[in-house]
Amino acid sequence: MEYAKGVKGEIDQRPKRFYRDVSIAAEDGLWRVLLDARVLRTAGGKHLAVPSEPLAEAIAVEWRAQGERIDLYTMHITRMAYGAVDRIPEAWESAANEAARFAGTDLVCYLADGPAVLRDRQQAAWAPLREWAGQALGVKLDATVGIAPIVQPEASLQAVHTHATSLDAFRKAGLAHAIPLFGSAVLGLAVERGRLTAAEAYELSRIDEAFQTERWGEDSEAARRTERGRAEAAALDAWFAALP
Repeated sequence: MEYAKGVKGEIDQRPKRFYRDVSIAAEDGLWRVLLDARVLRTAGGKHLAVPSEPLAEAIAVEWRAQGERIDLYTMHITRMAYGAVDRIPEAWESAANEAARFAGTDLVCYLADGPAVLRDRQQAAWAPLREWAGQALGVKLDATVGIAPIVQPEASLQAVHTHATSLDAFRKAGLAHAIPLFGSAVLGLAVERGRLTAAEAYELSRIDEAFQTERWGEDSEAARRTERGRAEAAALDAWFAALP
C-alpha cells in the first residue's frame, strides 16, 4: 500500500512514525525486522521473514530512514519483500505472464529509425544482451527498426515464463520489479542472473532519453523521473546482492 505525501492545502495521508528503534533478529533460520521489538508485518498482515541477514538489514535501513511520516513509496526494498511474502500462487503466475508479455514487445528489440547515431548506440548496447538471452536462457528475440510491432518466437516467450516461474519468491519479486522498471524482460533477466547491475540496466533502458537530453536538455519533471528510476535501480542492486 502506498500513501499520498499530501500537497499544500491537503492532509498528509502518510501514517505517522509509531516506533523509535529498528533492529533485526534471527529466528528458525530466517531473519526478521523488529520495530521497538515487535516483528514487522507485511501489508497483508503476515510477519515479515526474509532469507538472509543482509536483506533484513537493508529493510531495517529503510525503516530507520523514515522521518515524522512513513513514506512507503520510498521504501523499495520493503515493498519487494512484502510482495515476496504476500503474493499467492495465482499472482506469481500473473507475474510470469507479464514477464513474457514484456518479452513480446521488448525495448531492446526496437531500434530507432533515426537518427543513425542513436540507432547505432542502441544496437551496440542491446545486441550483446539479446545474444546473451538467447544463449543463456533460450530467449531468442528478433530486432527491428522502427515501432511497427513484430511477432517474437513463441518458444522464447515460453522460456521467459518458465524461467520466471522457476525462481524462489524473493528472486521472483526482484524480477517482477525489474522488468517494468526497464520496460524490458531481457534487461530484467540480465539483472536477476547477474549479467548486469540494475544501475547499468536502467541506463541502458533510457538510451533514447539520454540522447534527447544531450540534444535538447532535460526539464525538471524528467530529471525527477530519472532520479526516482535510479533510486529504484539502486534498491534492486541491494536486493539481489542480499539474496542468498
